[in-house]
Amino acid sequence: MRACVIVFPGTNRERDIAEAIEGVSGQPSRMIWHGDTEVPKCDLIVLPGGFSYGDYLRTGAMAAHSPIMRDVVAKAKAGTPVLGVCNGFQTLCEAGLLPGILLRNASLKFVCKDVHLRVDNAATLYTNRYRTGDVAQVIVAHGDGNYFADAAALDELEAENRVVFRYATPAGEVTQAANPNGSQRNIAGIIDKRGRILGMMPHPENACETTLGSTQGRPLFESIVAGMAAA
Repeated sequence: MRACVIVFPGTNRERDIAEAIEGVSGQPSRMIWHGDTEVPKCDLIVLPGGFSYGDYLRTGAMAAHSPIMRDVVAKAKAGTPVLGVCNGFQTLCEAGLLPGILLRNASLKFVCKDVHLRVDNAATLYTNRYRTGDVAQVIVAHGDGNYFADAAALDELEAENRVVFRYATPAGEVTQAANPNGSQRNIAGIIDKRGRILGMMPHPENACETTLGSTQGRPLFESIVAGMAAA
């Protein structure tokens, strides 16, 4: 599996996610600078976490207008899978590839801690190595992870089974206490209508090694590799 990781000024998780992908696929990822105008042919495009452009204006807003994003959008619409994590999720929303927006955390504080995600849709390219209802321990590290969309958009996501991950307790209960940022309906990750574009706030790439405290993010990358092999 060949992956291209887009690097913006201020991103800081590109190496983490590239290592996670290589650890599963055996193939190194290619780093693509935001100022380039074309993404090389690849099987997966990744928008990593960090603070692109210092999070000026709105998180992900400036990154969404980088030169490279025109081709990212074009390739995404043509069917190339795109994974956006944290700041990458914010950028996908700002670029119009996913609905909604990420607002300031309800606490108005930066949150960095372990959380638990309930897998609500295991029938996607990104989750086929989980089972629906599984709970994965990963981390969040963001100041603007509060997912917001209007009621019609939220109802559509629910009706189409496009809420992939929700913040939950270790037992899988969706509660207010388990929600680290105030996201509506405890939404932590969503997918587009075709199931090719996934945006999520938590960092699965930092839950792939026992030395980091959890390997429960690794199945996400295993899912991508397995899904592409089966395609």
